[in-house]
Amino acid sequence: MDSIVVTGNGPLSGQIPIAGAKNACLTLMPATLLSDEPLTLTNAPRLSDIHTMTELLGSLGAEVSQLQDGQVLAMSSHDLNNHTADYDIVRKMRASILVLGPMLARDGHAIVSLPGGCAIGARPVDLHLKALESLGAELDLRDGYVHARAPGGLKGGVIDFPIVSVGATENALMAATLAKGTTVIKNAAREPEIVDLAQCLRKMGAQIEGEGSHTITVQGVDRLHGATHPVVTDRIELGTYMLAPAICGGEVELLGGRMDLVGAFCEKLDQAGVDVRETDKGLAVKRRSDHVRAVDVTTEPFPGFPTDLQAQMMALLCTADGVSVLEEKIFENRFMHAPELLRMGADIDVHGGHATVTGVPKLKGAPVMATDLRASVSLILAGLAAEGDTTVSRVYHLDRGYEHVVRKLRGVGANIERIKEQ
Repeated sequence: MDSIVVTGNGPLSGQIPIAGAKNACLTLMPATLLSDEPLTLTNAPRLSDIHTMTELLGSLGAEVSQLQDGQVLAMSSHDLNNHTADYDIVRKMRASILVLGPMLARDGHAIVSLPGGCAIGARPVDLHLKALESLGAELDLRDGYVHARAPGGLKGGVIDFPIVSVGATENALMAATLAKGTTVIKNAAREPEIVDLAQCLRKMGAQIEGEGSHTITVQGVDRLHGATHPVVTDRIELGTYMLAPAICGGEVELLGGRMDLVGAFCEKLDQAGVDVRETDKGLAVKRRSDHVRAVDVTTEPFPGFPTDLQAQMMALLCTADGVSVLEEKIFENRFMHAPELLRMGADIDVHGGHATVTGVPKLKGAPVMATDLRASVSLILAGLAAEGDTTVSRVYHLDRGYEHVVRKLRGVGANIERIKEQ
């Protein structure tokens, strides 16, 4: 099993290109199932999760070609010959559930395994299913599969989510595009990935209003056509690399970065003593002094502080002046990186959904183990600021969400290498 070795070696300097968003691309890819015409995505990230979605779509009869070194995905679903998403593929990634709405909307039936994914607490699919039932779907759960039918096609309706759910909003939005009549999605997620999906669906001929707000209205159409769409910048990769110079000094420019994607995150960086400024090519980041200040962080749905940046922010606050409190309100069990940071000399006390972090003068390199995608990169960030070597094992998690992490950090002066499994 591969590992990554990081040796703290001082300030960073240079540029890091930011890829297209993993979470956006994984949502856009199933949209090809809504039409028998080609859908082409540009600025696609090159990640293992994208390969998994490619495998899933291929198993359903869709054609997916990776062009331009994988940064362009050319897809066609003109001949869907299977409507069962098997457990063997779906178990690898929770985003697999997003094929359910499109298949049901287009052909009136689908069988999809309940999904798997990384273990960061309960992320049930009941909101997805209730949304589809609001559009007239008949659902039966048996043997670990969702058996869905809409013999007369889906019908517009009112979907009122009890809590905000990004994935359920995406599934409902795609299904509603081909439903007969008007669908109103209330308490919809507002994430940039939702806006990106709506923009792509509109290019395909969908009639959508209100994306980016808590109420989205969809007027169903008879069919969707092909389109070409660029995947939005990955705000989580952006925020992750913004923390690199904040942790170990120097100044780094994030190419393609946009302030509107990371507004709440930038506010916390400013409070901590980190400057973020817009450039012609993206965002430049530099801390104002040798140490950052402690800040309190609460994760919230967009436009709040992203849960997917909580682990990385904790790594920064491990060496801040003062005491910080991080509150995780999105997912349970998402402080699994804390014990690994303790191995590096951090002072962290976790109680339920709260973590109290008391800054220490310096972290120490140590062997640590990645427990999930964001935890893995938080340990790499901590290693950039630690004395000695930090060896991060189980980095296969990293490959699901960060392309060329070693190359990108080396490009700004980090001492980092990937050790291949013998």
